[in-house]
Amino acid sequence: MKKTGVMNFGWLIIIMVITGSVQGHLTAWNKGMYCLNGTDPGQVHYDTNDAVQPLYQLTQKDWWFHHINKCDEFPPAPGDFLELPANGNFTVEHAVNRAFTTLSYGGKNTAIYGDGKNHGPDFGFSSDGKPGNDSCITEPNIHTQNETMAAGTVFAISYVSDLAKVTQENLVVFTVLEHTPWKRIATYQVPNLPACPDGGCICAWGWVPNGCGIPNMYMLPYRCKVTGITGNATVAPGVPPVWCETDAKQCVVGAKQMVYWHQLDGNNVEVDGFDLAGENKSPGYNSKMGFPNGAQRDIFLKEGSAPTQHVPSSGADQPTTPTKSSSISPSPSRSTVLSVMILILTLWI
Repeated sequence: MKKTGVMNFGWLIIIMVITGSVQGHLTAWNKGMYCLNGTDPGQVHYDTNDAVQPLYQLTQKDWWFHHINKCDEFPPAPGDFLELPANGNFTVEHAVNRAFTTLSYGGKNTAIYGDGKNHGPDFGFSSDGKPGNDSCITEPNIHTQNETMAAGTVFAISYVSDLAKVTQENLVVFTVLEHTPWKRIATYQVPNLPACPDGGCICAWGWVPNGCGIPNMYMLPYRCKVTGITGNATVAPGVPPVWCETDAKQCVVGAKQMVYWHQLDGNNVEVDGFDLAGENKSPGYNSKMGFPNGAQRDIFLKEGSAPTQHVPSSGADQPTTPTKSSSISPSPSRSTVLSVMILILTLWI
């Protein structure tokens, strides 16, 4: 491509980003998340998307807990936790931007889907979602053709209060939500988790998309705590999951780590070849990797290895399904614009 062509294309992309025409990726929003307010010290951005950026071909120092843009250096406000009711469920919001959640503008810009829109009943079966080369849904960019093909997302927990003490082994997947991300409201089941330390636990949200773009991954930190009548069994150390689509006997039983792949180092999963559908293997959070849907109830050591406690909930309101959509186009974050400009300058040079 000639330089003039690259420059024209580059300006087009910049204009699309600035005007909000590009809706990139998403994450699970909750007041207990890190970089809820963005990654500008002392600033509160109600239209930030710093937490949603995917992780691909990075060093472990940078991909671990989304350090690439310092997200892990912006903890939630004191007293704010992602609350996990033992043997209950909790709800988060899958969205491309904080602006499209109940955590911004009083929730007036929320919709059924995480891009602030109420897509029709044919969403995933019309121009976006038809079989063929252009079947992937791109707005929002959720890496799938339709709901049934969404790869699944998870939350994992580590029983330490200091983010620096979390390891791949002590960060264990405790809940899986199949066919997500899809709609904004996402409700996860919780097993009989034991109580957290006084300072709370560290949790992580994870997603490994199944095609429809670069084979990246997502990992975001949260400060969390288990509430209610807690369990009396300690969570076992996690081991890496393995691909087991064609042989269930190969599936890892018990506590499993999150999936870390396609990074420069720190990977715990490698797959190659094709799955039963004839597509490139993708180690998503689903039965192909030995993850059943719902609460993971096989992750514990023997009963009596942890004390049962009663931990009260804060009683915070859960996000709700909206009654109408908004037409807001949030401004892109500083990191998004900078990344696009660097890409364009690289192409031009």
